[in-house]
Amino acid sequence: MQNPSLPQLHPFLLFPSFILISLFVIVLGDGGFCSAPSILDQTDASSKPLYWKFTNPTLSPSHLQDLPGFTRSVYKRDHALITPESHVFSPLPDWTNTLGAYLITPAMGSYFVMYLAKMQENSRSGLPPHDVERFIFVIQGTITLTNTSGLSNKLMVDSYAYLPPNFEHSLKCDESATLAVFERRYAFLDNHITGHIVSSTEKRPLLETPGEVFELRKLLPASIPYDFNIHIMDFQPGEFLNVKEVHYNQHGLLLLEGQGIYRLGDSWYPVQAGDAIWMAPFVPQWYAALGKTRSRYLLYKDVNRNPL
Repeated sequence: MQNPSLPQLHPFLLFPSFILISLFVIVLGDGGFCSAPSILDQTDASSKPLYWKFTNPTLSPSHLQDLPGFTRSVYKRDHALITPESHVFSPLPDWTNTLGAYLITPAMGSYFVMYLAKMQENSRSGLPPHDVERFIFVIQGTITLTNTSGLSNKLMVDSYAYLPPNFEHSLKCDESATLAVFERRYAFLDNHITGHIVSSTEKRPLLETPGEVFELRKLLPASIPYDFNIHIMDFQPGEFLNVKEVHYNQHGLLLLEGQGIYRLGDSWYPVQAGDAIWMAPFVPQWYAALGKTRSRYLLYKDVNRNPL
């Protein structure tokens, strides 16, 4: 029997905050996150290009014009959520006709850089600094990758390339393209070298994930020479990570499709396609997919090196 001297709490207030947030997102419907009416939302999503929501997020900057000063972006000691309305694009150093937005850099404590590159008509890439390796993933458009031997590869949406440190190359775009780019200073090992890789997500096999339900592809070899990997992780609506991860690896994440709830430390964030996340070592992390469509994210992870 309840003590009559204690204040009466409404049952709704007894729910954990993350459950309330989840219910809030689900109730909002197909568009998610209080979306403003959009012509894009009126058409069948299946007819749209892959990752179209990344470049046309539900909460796009234009939808927030009536909320001056509002952003979902958060920066903390051990994690950051960088959302599209906070992206600041400027000319990329050594690239031509290309705008870039740096989303993760060592200034926040990372060992790597993650940025978006928006290549315009007749644009060309520059080279990364000496001893820096590069990974590119095509989100929108088509580019041509050429090396010094004259070999060329055309990379379309969902294609990617790994460029070893000090590998001479050029990226060229005749129209427009959006790339996700990861760069880090390579941690050399004696008698080990990495190789130039060009492939696409669909060519990579699904890997076993014991105790988990999500689908996993690794875009780079798991062998010792490679000091990082890029994972593609797919969640169907309602699926979530079983393990509440706490580990020494850093992560850089781009949500390519879908929406959900991401736990970082003691905070719970609604996230959607177009969002970027940095996770420092040992920050508690967990994800659950919401909505009615698949969640897919691109995940950087440092591997194969002694933490010392």
